Amino acid sequence: VAMSRRADLLSTAARVNLLLLVVSAVFSWSSLSDRVPEFALTKIEESDIKDDSGKEAVAEDDADPEDLEVFYPTHQWRTLRPGQAVPAGSHVRLNLQTGDREVKLPDSENGKSGTRKESRRKRLGKVDVDSTSFTSQELKKALAKMKESEKAERKAHEEEVRKKFRPIEQLKEEFEKLNVKMETDYEIMVKLISKFNSSASTLDEKVAALYDLEYYVHQVDNAKDFLAMGGLQLLIHGLNSTEATLKEHAAFVLGAALSSNPKVQIEAIEGGALQKLLVILATEQPLAVKKKALFALSSMLRHFPYAQQQFLKLGGLQVLRSLFRQKGMETLHVRVVTLLYDLIMEKMLLEGSQHGDHLEEKLQQYRQVKLVPAVVEQDWCVVVSNLLAVPEHDSREKVLKMVEVLMAFCRERYRGDPALSTTLSLLRSEYEELAAEEQREGDRDGYFRELLGSVNTIIQEL
Repeated sequence: VAMSRRADLLSTAARVNLLLLVVSAVFSWSSLSDRVPEFALTKIEESDIKDDSGKEAVAEDDADPEDLEVFYPTHQWRTLRPGQAVPAGSHVRLNLQTGDREVKLPDSENGKSGTRKESRRKRLGKVDVDSTSFTSQELKKALAKMKESEKAERKAHEEEVRKKFRPIEQLKEEFEKLNVKMETDYEIMVKLISKFNSSASTLDEKVAALYDLEYYVHQVDNAKDFLAMGGLQLLIHGLNSTEATLKEHAAFVLGAALSSNPKVQIEAIEGGALQKLLVILATEQPLAVKKKALFALSSMLRHFPYAQQQFLKLGGLQVLRSLFRQKGMETLHVRVVTLLYDLIMEKMLLEGSQHGDHLEEKLQQYRQVKLVPAVVEQDWCVVVSNLLAVPEHDSREKVLKMVEVLMAFCRERYRGDPALSTTLSLLRSEYEELAAEEQREGDRDGYFRELLGSVNTIIQEL
């Protein structure tokens, strides 16, 4: 019986303890439920940009259709639906009671948000944007403003250009009012030829016409037109003038028209221009006249083997040789040597090149030009080597090239010339010093080094 009573007492105590535990659990759960919103698990994502305004950043009704999936928070906790994007810098928390995510705008901190917003507005200029994000609508408005500004600037620039320049139609009208006509080169040359050929024109007017013609006939097409007008024959006749200044300018224009123009070259030699130029060079004439005549002769002979052949037949080489015996013609000496060097090299380069059928005929013409034998026969070897004493480096360079070309034909003559040996030794000493100075200045392949190389080559050949 005692055992039965003790069991009943223990069973009663257990039930009382269990009841107290249940009541305590219910009370605790009730208290926890009342406090869950206050202690809900919260996750905050900080942003560099904060806003202290109480207004919504962008109203959902005003959002662009492309932005409908973006969630625009406010300063109150709002539930975030699945699939919605949260702007950077928003505060996000998980409500343990409901299981939903809630979002709101961050609170301002000591006015920093306003400062950063103002700074951002300063960077963006006149564009009024929200501090947290840009909607596509705002970007479109900003782009529209930029396009309007650019369009206004373009119009202002076009208007400024219009003020500075006038259309061609307006200029033509003004020229017509002033009786000014835009003339072609052909029309101008016709007028200049008429003025030069007119007996009513004064000497100065004829000289001025020739001076202007030289400018136009430099062009190949103009030179051909000049030929068709009969201007070439007028120039050839002008070489016979008793007025030295007319001879000078006629030869000057003739040389310009002949330069690199085979058609004019052929017409000129058939018209007797070569003979008249040789007469000017062989007779007593002012230096200016002979200088222009030599220029015209050079333009006729270059790249024209038939003219070179006729030049030798007419004794042209002897005429050039006589210039070295005439007083006051020293400035022409190097020009003559340069011309002969060009003619010799012209033939040598053509013979040494690979030529096809179209050049065979021209090569046959060059083979009939016996220029080098005539140069050696008339003792041009000494005439050329004596020019090494000239003081100008540019003139020496041209003479050194000619001596190198003539070395194969004049070697024995040069070996027996003690004056040439002395001159070459002096040139080598001079150019060694100048080349060393160039090298000290950092120019290892300078001008004087090349001249020194030419001198050493000639000395070795001798």
